[in-house]
Amino acid sequence: MASTTAGSRHWQGLISAYRPWLPVSDSTPVVSLHEGNTPLLRAEHLSALTDCEVWLKVEGANPTGSFKDRGITVAVSKALETSPDNTIVCASTGNTSASAAAYAARAGLPAAVLVPRKNVALGKLAQAVRYGAKIIKVDGSFDDCLRIARELSAHHPVTLVNSVNDHRLAGQQTVAFEIIDALGDAPDIHCLPVGNAGNITAIWRGYTAYAAAHLSTGRPRMWGFQAAGAAPLVNGAVVARPQTVANAIQIGNPASWDGAVSAREESGGLISAVTDEQILSAYRLLARREGVFAEPASAAAIAGLLAEHGRGRLDAGQRIVITVSGNGLKDPETSMLGGDESVETSPRTADVAQAMNLTSS
Repeated sequence: MASTTAGSRHWQGLISAYRPWLPVSDSTPVVSLHEGNTPLLRAEHLSALTDCEVWLKVEGANPTGSFKDRGITVAVSKALETSPDNTIVCASTGNTSASAAAYAARAGLPAAVLVPRKNVALGKLAQAVRYGAKIIKVDGSFDDCLRIARELSAHHPVTLVNSVNDHRLAGQQTVAFEIIDALGDAPDIHCLPVGNAGNITAIWRGYTAYAAAHLSTGRPRMWGFQAAGAAPLVNGAVVARPQTVANAIQIGNPASWDGAVSAREESGGLISAVTDEQILSAYRLLARREGVFAEPASAAAIAGLLAEHGRGRLDAGQRIVITVSGNGLKDPETSMLGGDESVETSPRTADVAQAMNLTSS
């Protein structure tokens, strides 16, 4: 079970809370922004729609606004333990770059982030810039960026903190621990978006670890959802030019492909695809009916759950947790597309009342 520092009720971050479960020792310098302990929010509207008990694990509440902080805190701590002269490097569609840059800054380490020149949301890039990372815009895809980053780490004194680094996965498994600690047991189904597939791999690892330690009575079925234009796991083949509005999962060749397939098979789950139209519809629903502003990739999991319910594959009464992977402020451009309902008026109270469709009392 999670615990805070002795004598303190103040949350100290994942490494302090789950140290026995993580690949750290007393000599590991902890690099933390007090990540984790994110809200597990009952989704009343989604529960009513599906006739199930639906919960949202709001990972956008992490310090840099996405679930990536869970893995990066461990990866950067281990990098600093290895050498105080390490350079942190990652390939990213945005969230990993923001997180890696923040934790590198916290550790006093230089960072370089490789991003696809055309496919990074402004909110994410702005974070990496402000944290002081060297931004390298590659004229290619995320998969090109990851290939280059892996080659750099093989031949230069840098630490790659993408999910090919097992320390990343070790940190990301903690979301399963928090869910079980909060609910008292594992859910029946865990839904999440799938891009590079590290998260579904790591979360399944977390559920498996807690079940083996008899801290839960079972493990959930893992339901992963990709965008239809970037669905290599669904199609069973690499997608050379992935395309989707959900740029955080716009990945054609997932690094954790085998881990995702194992999570699906071992849990009796599924990995399916949803269209951009379904993603954007769920994106709007999540904000307007649940009050949660998430980036489009997060909405893929909501869209997928609703699609599976529509196909009759969801039995009533199940307990479901959905990973809401990133904050909506990561991608302000998408939020404003077709969604600006502002009205301009004069500075007269009567005109403002009219714009609000208010009637006189």
